[in-house]
Amino acid sequence: MSSSFDKKKIITRYRIIAYAAVLLGMLIVGRVVYIGTVKHDYWMKVAAQKKVKNRPILPERGNILSSDGRLLSGNLPEYEVKIDFSVCRQFRDTMWHENFEKICEGLHRIFPKRNVESIREHLQKGYDKNSKSWPIVKGRVTFDEFTAVKQLPVFNQPAYRGGFNFTVFSTRKKPFGSLAARTIGDLVTWNGQPKNGLEQWFDSYLRGTPGMKSIHKVLNKNIAQVEKEPVNGSDIVTTIDVGMQDLSERALVEKLKEINGNVGVAIVMEVKTGDVKAMVNMTKCADGNYYEIKNDAVSDLLEPGSVFKPASLLVALDDGVVDTTYTVDTGCGVWDMYGAKMKDHNWARGGYQRISLPKCLEVSSNIGVSRIIDRFYSKNPEKFVQGLKRVGMGIDLGLPFKGAAKAQIREPKKNKRGQYTNWYGTTLPWMSIGYETQIPPIYTLAFYNAIANNGKMVAPRFVKCVMKDGEVQKEFPTVVLREKICSDKALKEMQAILFHVVDYGLGKRAKSQSFKSAGKTGTAQISKGKGGYKNGMMNYLVSFAGYFPADAPRYSCIVCIQKPGAPASGGLQSGPVFRQISEGIMAQSLKLLASDARDSLSVFMPDVKNGNLLAADYVLTHLGVKTNDGWNGSYVDGNPIWGRIERNGNSVTLIKMPVCGKGIMPDVTGMGARDAVYMLEARGLKVTVLGRGKVREQSVVAGNNIRKGQKCVLHLR
Repeated sequence: MSSSFDKKKIITRYRIIAYAAVLLGMLIVGRVVYIGTVKHDYWMKVAAQKKVKNRPILPERGNILSSDGRLLSGNLPEYEVKIDFSVCRQFRDTMWHENFEKICEGLHRIFPKRNVESIREHLQKGYDKNSKSWPIVKGRVTFDEFTAVKQLPVFNQPAYRGGFNFTVFSTRKKPFGSLAARTIGDLVTWNGQPKNGLEQWFDSYLRGTPGMKSIHKVLNKNIAQVEKEPVNGSDIVTTIDVGMQDLSERALVEKLKEINGNVGVAIVMEVKTGDVKAMVNMTKCADGNYYEIKNDAVSDLLEPGSVFKPASLLVALDDGVVDTTYTVDTGCGVWDMYGAKMKDHNWARGGYQRISLPKCLEVSSNIGVSRIIDRFYSKNPEKFVQGLKRVGMGIDLGLPFKGAAKAQIREPKKNKRGQYTNWYGTTLPWMSIGYETQIPPIYTLAFYNAIANNGKMVAPRFVKCVMKDGEVQKEFPTVVLREKICSDKALKEMQAILFHVVDYGLGKRAKSQSFKSAGKTGTAQISKGKGGYKNGMMNYLVSFAGYFPADAPRYSCIVCIQKPGAPASGGLQSGPVFRQISEGIMAQSLKLLASDARDSLSVFMPDVKNGNLLAADYVLTHLGVKTNDGWNGSYVDGNPIWGRIERNGNSVTLIKMPVCGKGIMPDVTGMGARDAVYMLEARGLKVTVLGRGKVREQSVVAGNNIRKGQKCVLHLR
């Protein structure tokens, strides 16, 4: 019997298949080679047409934080909420009509400034147009508003059923509004670039590194492919204290409104570290309100006036040409200085006559200070200017703000014949009392801070460190500019004089009854450019600079106000602002032990009201107060168990109340308002509450029959 399997035929077929496969493979390889060589340029052009050029992936900008980690400036989400009415019509048209009024009323609750009628017209217009992308409200909404909108009927449905959709935007926001706004800085709206403040100076840390993505077109769809991940920016931790900033702003604005000031500046600095805890810059705008428009604290080049006098006399004390026993004749309050009349503020009352050097600062005598400096430095004004620089007045502070001004201290210059070209007889006397120089407020404060810091001058510090993912990347330590601005003897003398200025001198309005303060008042006329000081109504700069507590300085502070017309007084107008700021700061930092507040009449057992026993048991247990056992259930999600409370020494007994029917009036005396109202309204009563505390009387007597809608008045005491 022969086999039906023909071996020769099978092998022949295999060979044919193999040859065909080899031939196909050779054709494929040949085609690949042909495309990769001959057609290379053509297909590269085709690929280029299918690929959109690379686009950057913007990183998340870092946050700016307060000294205690609170957000001063950061990226917060905003939303554009829209609805696709074509989806709404297709799937849930009936639901839309049934809930239309509820939606309008709900949107009015979320956005009270939009009335129900305008909301109704707006949504109806989109519905009539069958718009696929109709804004539910115009503009962007916050996260809280977005969440509330999303809970409304129809909008709470999935997008494919209700048509609700949204777009998320990352927006730079300042949660504390105007607080330190000019110090923090801003970003340009249209391109996100920093334009001022700390945002600009520390941009290299905040901005991060952009990533890159390429977009390919596949089947008429753009598909993004990330080629380089972005690196988000780092956070910077500032020295700003939100509480002190708010306190300083409120105190300054209150005074500006009172005296119709044009510009106000207040700076608070920590003595030892130089940390700027608050910096306020307020400008009066056309609407009569005050806003942070310009960083006047670091950019205003104005003649400081009498707050400059301590620097002048400190130079003389440090040089040893005078001491605190030195006296000077101020005459009747008017003195001829090289043909110009110098006046003291009390010249109309006969002046101060002969007074001591400390008295010159206590009463802010222009004549006294200028005569002392003129006598010992008129023949060598270079020595006086060098002395000002030695005590730190005008030293470069290295401020982290673009456009920050530097103090301008006038220096004498001579020609080849040895004659002064920019120096006159009146220059030194007026320079000694705060004219002929231009000094930003923060430079003046740095000088007073050095006096408070036992002669060590530190640079104002605005940023403590840079952080990334909770770890410190870089620290900015306190920078010491001068270890000693003068001798210990001169320093102690000046500290004593500045204390006396506040204690019984012209700075009395800056004095606190709770602690000692030291400082100096200042009042200066503001020159009006080419018009000088005699061009219409005079403008003034009234100031107070000092530190507190005087016996153990913790903070230094300067308040400067620019105002039109008289009366103008640094002591009367800026001094009270200094006092309000200093007292507020000291009150904030005051920490007492709880034991210090206890007395023999103190009650340590909490006063527990009748009502929900589960709630009472939950609170008492967490306070460590012992209660009777046997209570089961959860206060968070359990039903209330009503009862009354009995106190037994250091423990509390919870006694369950007998449950009465819903048609019977329960006894709610001894309960708090919340429990009593809850219990009665659950029975259908309409409750009116009068007073505060516990329920003492109820208008419907317990045990009486009640009906739904019946009124009941609860009297609490």
